[in-house]
Amino acid sequence: MTEQSLTLGPGTRVRMHFAIKLEDGQIVDSTFAGKAAEFEFGDGNLPEGFEQALVGLKLGDHLQLTIAPERGFGMHNPSNIQVMPRSQFSQMELEPGLVVSFQEPGGEIPGVITEFTDEKVKVDFNHPLAGKTLLFEVQILALEAVA
Repeated sequence: MTEQSLTLGPGTRVRMHFAIKLEDGQIVDSTFAGKAAEFEFGDGNLPEGFEQALVGLKLGDHLQLTIAPERGFGMHNPSNIQVMPRSQFSQMELEPGLVVSFQEPGGEIPGVITEFTDEKVKVDFNHPLAGKTLLFEVQILALEAVA
């Protein structure tokens, strides 16, 4: 199968430029001004919803796809917001929007400080893009079959 007739999906490796944008056009992440991204389909480098949106694309394709929250970073989950004692943050200067990491048995988990008082700190553990519809611009630069 030639690179020209190959389509993106299981058993392929891709080199592509991409941009993830919010609905208002604000760019969250982009490779267009730098080095292209490379990955093997299904290797876990892209969230599944983004990867599934690429199935069937061919060399040279350049388009913008809309990714619903359920297919991107999930819906915002109120149970992922926790209130913790301020004493857990005694060595820190807090401000809303500050990202802090917590050590869990499965590894580090980032959380965003949303508000705090002298007694309590509210931390949001949702992904910052949870609940957002995203625009996913992709340009396929190279495709190859993998064994």
